[in-house]
This record gives sequence, C-alpha cells and structure tokens, in this order.
Amino acid sequence: MSSESTSSQPAKSWLERISSALSGGEPRNKAELISILRDSHTRQLLDTEALNIIEGALQVSDMQVREAMIPKSQMIVLKTTSDTDKLIAKMIEFGHSRFPVTGDDPDEVIGILLAKDLLPLAVTGKLDRVNIKDLLRPAKVIPESKHLNTLLKEFRDTRNHMAVVANEYGAISGLITIEDVLEQIVGEIEDEHDIDEGEHSIKSSEGFFIVKARTPVEEFNAHFKTVFSAEEYDTIGGFVLDKFGRLPKRDEIVEMSNLQFKVLNADSRSIRLLQVTPTA
Repeated sequence: MSSESTSSQPAKSWLERISSALSGGEPRNKAELISILRDSHTRQLLDTEALNIIEGALQVSDMQVREAMIPKSQMIVLKTTSDTDKLIAKMIEFGHSRFPVTGDDPDEVIGILLAKDLLPLAVTGKLDRVNIKDLLRPAKVIPESKHLNTLLKEFRDTRNHMAVVANEYGAISGLITIEDVLEQIVGEIEDEHDIDEGEHSIKSSEGFFIVKARTPVEEFNAHFKTVFSAEEYDTIGGFVLDKFGRLPKRDEIVEMSNLQFKVLNADSRSIRLLQVTPTA
C-alpha cells in the first residue's frame, strides 16, 4: 500500500530536491536561488560546470545586447562597391560564415551575406554575372537595450544567427551573433575570431599585440620585459582583471608599466582576449 502511495505522488522537481536537501524551502528571489545553487555545489549536488551554466543562464535574463555585442570598430564588413576579387579575398582571410554588407553609406548595413551563397558562384565562374545585392539576406536590426534572453528566443524562432545593433539614434553600434549570446551561458567557445590553440599566445600586429588572456604571467613578462607577479597571478588575464577590480566590458582600457591593455573579448566570467599596446 505504501509503495502505491509513493508511486502515485508526482516526482519532485530538481529544484525541490535541492531545496529539500538544504532544508531552506523554496527561494524567494534570484539571489536566494543562486545562494542555494552555490551551496548545492559545495555539498556536491552540482558539479562546477553545471553551476556555471545555470548561473550564466540566470544572468542572461539581466543582460542587454550592448554588454555582449561586437563593437562597430571590430566588425568585419563587406562593401557592395568592392570588386568580387576583393570580396572573396576578404571572406577567405577572415573565414567567417556570415558578413554584414554595406552599400554607398558605410554606416548602413543593407544585408547579410552568407559565404555558402557566394563561394559556389566563385568556383563555377559565375560570380562576375551576379549582383551581390541579389544574394543578401535581410539584416535583423535590434536595439542595444534588448535583453539577451529575448534575443536568444528570437534567434531560435527565426533561425537567424546574426543581428545588427543600433543605438538610440538609429546608428549602427555593433553586431551580435547567437554564439555571443551562448558564450554568456556556457563560457568561451573557440571560433574563427579567436587565436587558435596551435598558435602562439602573443601575436604581433602593427603597433600592438594580440594576447590570449590565459597567457601565463611568466611568458608575458619574458615577452614584454615586465615584472608582473607570477606568484599572485597565474595568467595575464587574471592580473588585468585584478587591476580593473571588476569584470570589464569589451573596449575598456587600463594602463600599467608603459603598456595599454584593451579588452577585445570577454564573457560573463572572464577576460578572453587583450590588445596590448606599448605607450612609451
């Protein structure tokens, strides 16, 4: 009889099981929920990866597009006024699957070009007979203030992977992809924007260096002749994070030891990529 009674009762939800285990009842707000989750991690009811993903998912509902977008200054844009050889060369150079495209006005994105729509024409020799504008997909334009959880649902419902971001005056301020949103939940996803694992952690460019945030402090010191503490910090990203005193956003800058550190990429948990420029 007792087994029948037990089987007839609805199974407890995951959250109810955790709450019951902690004897704290159901959370009354998000702060209490996060506290329960972290306590659950301490009690080994949740592993670290699961905790990070859940916290990331909760955080996304509070974040706006402006906090995760690729700034306009870092957008890779194609122009309809460019000849086809230049278009193909740029697509090959950056290796992206989607590119925003501008027309006569460089500040107006008129559409999105998918590499899969253009490259077959190039291979078959038909590219010169096609107007690039005819290949463009509509560009989804969204405000900086849109919440990421809402955008993620829209991406899923419309099967779009990219949106152009406009500021309150209607001017283009950046670009955001579905990957940018997902990285706020699951953390770093290596892609064509990143320095490959097989490449060096520090890449030289014209007047500055691109540095992986996970570069060991000792390696950074050896390259830049600095004396940052390798005992207090394992990585240069950790060192820079401490100097900000908080998690910085993209394009934020801090200067130390005749070096300017600009955040090129960061998710909701850490700095990922830095631009380092000597100032002396």
